[in-house]
Amino acid sequence: MLTIDAAGLAVGRGRETVAGPLDFAVHAGEALVVTGPNGAGKSTLLRTLAGLLRPLSGRVTVAGATAPDGEPAQTVAEIAHYVGHRNAMKPGVSVGDNLSFWRDYLGGGGRSIEAALAAIGLPDLAHLPFSYLSAGQQRRASLARLLVVERPVWILDEPTSALDAASQQRFGALMEAHLADGGIVIAATHQPLGMAAVRELRLEPRRLPAADERSGGVDEAAIAAAEGWL
Repeated sequence: MLTIDAAGLAVGRGRETVAGPLDFAVHAGEALVVTGPNGAGKSTLLRTLAGLLRPLSGRVTVAGATAPDGEPAQTVAEIAHYVGHRNAMKPGVSVGDNLSFWRDYLGGGGRSIEAALAAIGLPDLAHLPFSYLSAGQQRRASLARLLVVERPVWILDEPTSALDAASQQRFGALMEAHLADGGIVIAATHQPLGMAAVRELRLEPRRLPAADERSGGVDEAAIAAAEGWL
């Protein structure tokens, strides 16, 4: 069975811990919703699980999954989709070509671009430049990449932001179907995601040391530049 296991996991920005140590496990067919106030480390945790940031301590292991190269997966990143705050789609490129890039980059194996867009409620828009879409349509188009490439783990940061009620319901049904197929959803959100049964991992803000207490400065501008495209 597919399992993601975190033990003593501490995550942070620079050298400063913002969440943890955390211990949790997520199994095939389960959804873990990460909640908490702003600054509690929800996005940092998701980026760490997705392999974009290194854990400050502890470990994350994955079992029961096969990587795209046919070997047993060693990391969550090998088998996961990550959708962050930003849509990671080029504005001047058509919706279809954006999704084609992600399909080729991540290995394909999912629905056709047309079928994915229809499932997310955007039929017949593949030819339009991404920038032509409304904010809600752009979010839905970015979520369509979950469908054009089959990966068992979906790591989602506020996935329903900018979506209207009908679109939230539609995406909730897609997440339910993913879980029914043995997938995993790990999501950070401030609002219900429309799934019937979820487990909650609540994070609380930590007190960060004052500047003169820190062992070294954190270059927030450099971090923002490195992570901004997400």
